[in-house]
Amino acid sequence: MQIPLTKYGWPQVVIFPAVVLAAMVVWLLAGKVFLPLWAIVPIETLLAIVMIWGLAFFRDPHRTAPADSNLLLAPADGKITDIKIVDENDFIGAKALRIGIFLSIFDAHINRAPCNVKVEKITYKQGKYKNAKNPQSGRVNESNDLALVRTDSPKERLIVRQISGAIARRIVCQTSQGQKLTGGEKFGMIKFGSRTELYVPARENAKCLVQIGDKVKAGLTPLVKYE
Repeated sequence: MQIPLTKYGWPQVVIFPAVVLAAMVVWLLAGKVFLPLWAIVPIETLLAIVMIWGLAFFRDPHRTAPADSNLLLAPADGKITDIKIVDENDFIGAKALRIGIFLSIFDAHINRAPCNVKVEKITYKQGKYKNAKNPQSGRVNESNDLALVRTDSPKERLIVRQISGAIARRIVCQTSQGQKLTGGEKFGMIKFGSRTELYVPARENAKCLVQIGDKVKAGLTPLVKYE
């Protein structure tokens, strides 16, 4: 049976539970000597919950993306925090619809391709680690841009931006320039609370399907539909 934990989580997925287990053993052995049982159990329970949360953070749920090539799917799990028309002159070269997704520490953190695309360019930028709920964090925080071109019609340019947050300190991107990704295909993750943005050329035929406050699932929830 395949363990539903992401390969992007190594080595933390091994080291973190090992450290917590060691702490549980030490506390149990020391507690038996110096403390009553009622004082030992709550701490052991708390450590067990922390270990379960740590493993759950790196979960890798199986998902089958919708087959509709007119859809742009969420590149991350989380909550829609902002939807805005912005100038995007670096790659799209025009007005773009930016949809921001905040990933809490309880969301799955796998990033997925929004549709069938070819990776044209990957640009990593060092930066700060401000609260990823703030839309401005995408301008100043550590980030990684995937410049993508749709392989289906319309063959438009898109951007998926991975952004570190106040807790996140590690962006993982395991794809390369020239690689083709299918809609919903995994390409990386951001370790611990973070933000992911999707940039789409602002067109009349590109209808936004979500609102601020909506919860979305990477590779499943449609964000935009070409009409």
